Amino acid sequence: MQVACPRGGEDEARRFYAEALGMTEVDKPADLVARGGCWFRAYDDTGSVAAELHVGVEDPFAPARKAHPAFVVDDLAAVAGRLRTLGYEVDESQRDSFPGHVRLHAFDGHGNRVEVLQPV
Repeated sequence: MQVACPRGGEDEARRFYAEALGMTEVDKPADLVARGGCWFRAYDDTGSVAAELHVGVEDPFAPARKAHPAFVVDDLAAVAGRLRTLGYEVDESQRDSFPGHVRLHAFDGHGNRVEVLQPV
């Protein structure tokens, strides 16, 4: 998965994807570091990679307002709480609209739409 950020937007990406969503930042390959951006992973209970997200620098930048990554979590309430604590708006208006899951939508600090789901 990939989302974009403006040049210099890596710290805001870290705040949202690592601090709020709980993903782990991983090193980019050395030959890609100069391009900017940052990469994140989420791991399952066995330590296997469950998701990887690449935040790439785009110039000119335009946020993805409709297209979005979706992350499945074990504790939606905890994620919603971290998002709110960090000042992100949490939209739960479609909470029960996806069979077998509860969900929320948020926008990262650059305006990219993100979905977070929990199986029920």
